[in-house]
Amino acid sequence: MSRRVVRQSKFRHVFGQPVKADQMYEDIRVSKVTWDSSFCAVNPKFLAIIVESGGGGAFIVLPLAKTGRVDKNHPLVTGHTAPVLDIDWCPHNDNVIASASEDTTVMVWQIPDYVPVRSITEPVVTLEGHSKRVGIISWHPTARNVLLSAGCDNLVILWNVGTGEMLLALEDMHTDLIYNVGWNRNGSLLVTTCKDKKVRVIDPRKQQVVANNFEEPIALQEMDTSNGVLLPFYDADSSIVYLCGKGDSSIRYFEITDEAPYVHYLNTYSSKEPQRGMGFMPKRGLDVSKCEIARFFKLHERKCEPIVMTVPRKSDLFQDDLYPDTPGPEPALEADEWLSGKDAEPILISLRDGYVPVKNRELKVVKKNILDNRPPPGPRRSHSTSNTDLSSPSLDEVLEEIRALKETVQAQEKRISDLEHKLCQFTNGTD
Repeated sequence: MSRRVVRQSKFRHVFGQPVKADQMYEDIRVSKVTWDSSFCAVNPKFLAIIVESGGGGAFIVLPLAKTGRVDKNHPLVTGHTAPVLDIDWCPHNDNVIASASEDTTVMVWQIPDYVPVRSITEPVVTLEGHSKRVGIISWHPTARNVLLSAGCDNLVILWNVGTGEMLLALEDMHTDLIYNVGWNRNGSLLVTTCKDKKVRVIDPRKQQVVANNFEEPIALQEMDTSNGVLLPFYDADSSIVYLCGKGDSSIRYFEITDEAPYVHYLNTYSSKEPQRGMGFMPKRGLDVSKCEIARFFKLHERKCEPIVMTVPRKSDLFQDDLYPDTPGPEPALEADEWLSGKDAEPILISLRDGYVPVKNRELKVVKKNILDNRPPPGPRRSHSTSNTDLSSPSLDEVLEEIRALKETVQAQEKRISDLEHKLCQFTNGTD
């Protein structure tokens, strides 16, 4: 008789556990919009959740440590005129988040380290270019301020958030609704899934599909899920993929290897309540002292429940094998460098001493002057010279007045924000 050899893996015993009740986030009206995004985004500082809101779209941002019952008057991030469909934290600035909406726009927001008194209503920049609702956004993993959006117009747009301009528009590549988009590790390629049942690997800078006809899968895994869509989360450091079914009550996880059979089932975390959405903490936000290798933020109808995945170890020492150096918050490239054809791997950091989030860094948007690109005015055609109002202001004057008014509004907003900050310091000091 031959004995079956058990595959060696340090992740064969990954143990999932929900946090205690007082470590959950309660009384949150999670969005009921029928859309297949995760509805939740998290980083080492903040938890953001798309919520129900009257008259437009909104999401709530909570400091990670602010667990328990959420005040019903907690300020929201509101600016969209229709429901928010997707949100994503910038990987290079923990205070910056992007939101995509049914109103066809993408907005980028600066979230202060202190909790504001009023709702945040002014985005740092609004990105307009889609003709239908925008359901997917994803930041570039290594280039500063590069953001991808995909809309129901079957269009993928890449933006430079630092200037507010469109870098690339990937047209005529998808014949139907785009379901999901993901970058590779250095952001040189992206992959999309589409309603036409094709997976496309795209080189965005060459604006061409480099692969989309996958004849035979190298591994096929049957999933006994509910009707809900699967939300996949891949951890490149451990080569583990976690599959969370929306509307399902379990998280299945698999280890990916270079040799056949390539996909190895590890385990299933099961609970009683179905998940409305799911957030996935970046590796630098985990507690390495507890051998935590993943943390999920499971959305219920009225609350968010963190679920911690650990690999039990007897030693209290830092476990090098569980925590290889991981992408840190510094970008490796500027937007124009990436656009010109440069690629760079993520800048890695060690988690040996834990990760301390950096202080609030402001996103500055330097818009190029549209007048610089405007062709010189030609002779004006007038239908009726008798009705022409010679005293009406020119386009230049109107634009100049708009610019001046915007500057005034921004200055007042900054003044209000500074005063709110001082007020928070006073109230925190008297607690």
